[in-house]
Parts: sequence; C-alpha cells; structure tokens
Amino acid sequence: MTEHLKVKVDAGVMEITWNRPDKKNALSNDMYRGAAEALEKASADPSIRVALLTSEGDSFTAGNDLSVFAAASSGGEAPQGNRYITAIAKFDKPLVAGVRGVAVGVGTTMLLHCDLVYVATDAKLSVPFVNLALVPEAASSMLLPARVGHARAFAMFALGEPITGAHALELGIANAALPAGEVIQAARDGARKLAQRPLGSLMATKKLMRNPEAMLAQIQTEGAIFAERLRTAEAAEAFTAFRERRPPDFSKV
Repeated sequence: MTEHLKVKVDAGVMEITWNRPDKKNALSNDMYRGAAEALEKASADPSIRVALLTSEGDSFTAGNDLSVFAAASSGGEAPQGNRYITAIAKFDKPLVAGVRGVAVGVGTTMLLHCDLVYVATDAKLSVPFVNLALVPEAASSMLLPARVGHARAFAMFALGEPITGAHALELGIANAALPAGEVIQAARDGARKLAQRPLGSLMATKKLMRNPEAMLAQIQTEGAIFAERLRTAEAAEAFTAFRERRPPDFSKV
C-alpha cells in the first residue's frame, strides 16, 4: 500500500483517504492500485457495510497525475486507473464521498458512482478532458448527461470550466453542500447511518437503480478511445504545453 493512500475500517465503514496533499492529491498509479484493492476487499468482506472516499488537505483530488499521462503519451507506462474505475463501477455496497477543494477529471467522474455525495459549497468540480485532447472516462460520457442533461454535460466536458459545490448540488451531482470544515464529518455521519441500515436491502436497492453491465461496457469503449487519444499529436501538444507552462496550440497539429 502506498503512503499516499490511507485505509481504515471503523464500525462497518471503510474510509479510503487520498493522502498526497502537497500535490493536491493527484492520483498516481500506486494510489489507483491501492484504492482498487481496498474497494475489492470491502465488497468481499461481509463485515464492511459502506465505503467512504475522503482526502487529506484542501483538495479532494486534482485528478490523474499529469506526469503519468505525459509519460504514457511518450511511450511509457500507461495510466493504471482502469482497475479502480472498474472497481468503483462494480461496487455493490453503499459508497459515500466527502469533497473539499478541487475535484478534477476522475475526481468528479467517480462521484457519479457514489450513492451519497457531500461537497464543500466552494469546491471546484471539473472534467477538462478535451482540454488535454482526451475523452471522458469512468462511464461519465453516459452518466453525466443522464444526471445533468446533454447540454450541461457537453459544456462541462468541452469547455472544462469548473462548477462550484453549490452548483453541483443544484445539478443533482451532490446530496448536500456545506462549509468546507463540515464536509468530512457530514460524510462520515452519512456513512455511519447507512451502515446501520439493512445491508441486503441497500444492496438490492442500489442494484435496481444502476446498470453495471452498461457502465462497464461504456468504460471499456471510453478506455479504448482514451488510450488512442493519449498517442495523438494533440495529446503530445497538450502535455508539452503543460510541462512548458504555456497554453497549448492545437492549430499546428
């Protein structure tokens, strides 16, 4: 388990905490692997009734560590998020999230798989995949339009502009928007309440409300296109511009 991920279990709740605050909890391959292993364990362990996603520091997660994307674009190790994305889509028990600060890319799309989401009113949620010459992931190309409507979802993907936690509540992405200092405790309280409910009934209700087969098929389709996009000249320009701290110029590719 990487030092950048903390996992603890208390009163039937497994709390998975992103722990890389100096990098705004940008997700490394090791963090993805550790979180996937934790969710797989939580699903299989009958003593664990709920999983909770939280973070250390002032940000939920800045999304994928862009150095991993840049390396993959140049032929290095591919991002290892697919196992985590699959685990979160298949997770059959209640899943809760507490979100403060920024939630970029997968930091926002993972919330679409959560059953209760508590956000800071001033949190900033964004899905700037097109800005990086990539495409949406985690079945978000299906789930986000279903949640907020096609027009809003396309604008979020194509323009990459963040929405506040308060707006996320209005759009139905979150269950509650609170002052930042209250978010994690509210998420823990919500998780504990769920842990006291009949687990079989909760799991049956969740299964009725979701179509994991459709989500997994969409994840596979997105993943194939995402991998192709990582190898394009547009992606190379996006990551070169990021490294050089300049705006990308896609007109030359």
